[in-house]
Amino acid sequence: MLDILLTAAREGLLFGIMAMGVFLTFRVLNFADLTVDGTFALGAATYAAVVISGGSVWLGIALALAGGFAAGAVTGLLHTKAGITGLLSGILTMIALYSINLRIMGRPNIPLLSGQGILGVFEPLGLSPDASAWVVFVLFPGVVFVLLVWLFRTKFGYVLRATGDNIQMVRSLGVNPERMEVWGLALSNALVSLSGALVAQYQGFADVGMGIGTIIAGLASVIIGEVFAGSRGLEWLLVGVFLGTFVYRLSIGLALVLGFEPTDLKLLTAIIVFLALTLPAVRKKVRFS
Repeated sequence: MLDILLTAAREGLLFGIMAMGVFLTFRVLNFADLTVDGTFALGAATYAAVVISGGSVWLGIALALAGGFAAGAVTGLLHTKAGITGLLSGILTMIALYSINLRIMGRPNIPLLSGQGILGVFEPLGLSPDASAWVVFVLFPGVVFVLLVWLFRTKFGYVLRATGDNIQMVRSLGVNPERMEVWGLALSNALVSLSGALVAQYQGFADVGMGIGTIIAGLASVIIGEVFAGSRGLEWLLVGVFLGTFVYRLSIGLALVLGFEPTDLKLLTAIIVFLALTLPAVRKKVRFS
C-alpha cells in the first residue's frame, strides 16, 4: 500500500502540471482544448530526442515548453483568426502533432536509460537516484504552482480570467479577448508539454501515443480537485488540482492491484469523471433534503 501511495504521489505531482494546463483552458478560459493530447506527447518527444542526441537536458525542457507554447498558439489562431470552432481547432492541431512527433523522434518510441536526462543532473550533488527523482518531482510542480499564483495576481492574469467569464466586458475595457485566448491556450499547452517531458523521464521512454486520453485524465483531476477546494480562493483551486491528480492516479493504481486489466482503465476513468461530476449535485440534494 505504501508503494501505491508513493507512486500516486509521484505521478500526481508530474501529471499535476498537465492538469494545471487543462485547468487554465477548461476553467479559466472556458475552452475545451483537445490539443493537449498532442502537446503532451510533443513534450516527451522533444525532450527525449534532445537527451539521446547528447544535448543539454535544460535545452530539452526549454524546447518542450516552446513547442507546447507554439502548438497552443496555433490552436488559438485557428479559433480566433480562421473562425474554426474551439473543439475542431484543438482536434486539427492534435492530428497534425501526431505526424510532427513522429518526425521529431524518427521512430514511434525512444527509450531513456537510467540516469540519463534530468535525474542525472542532480546525482553529482551526492543525492541517490531516488532522492534526485524526488527533487525533480517536487521542484518543477512547485515552481509551476508559484508562477501560476503570481500570474493570476497580475493585471494580465485578471484579464485572462475575465476573458473566460465575460468577453464583452473585456472588450469594453479596450482589451482584445481573442489575443488573450491565444495567450491562454499557448501557456496551457506549454505546461502540458512540460509535463509530458517530465513523465517521459519518469517512465523511461517517450512514445508517440502516450498523449492519448490526456484530456480525460486532466479533466478528471480538475473536477475531483474542485470537490476538495469547494468555493475557496484560486490558490486552493490550484492545490485542489494536484490533490485531484493524486486521487485519480491512486484510483488507477488501486484498480490495477484489485485485478482490473489495463484495457479497463479508460472505462474506469469515465466512471471516475462521472462520479466527480455528480458528487456536488448529490451533496446539494442531501443538504436540502
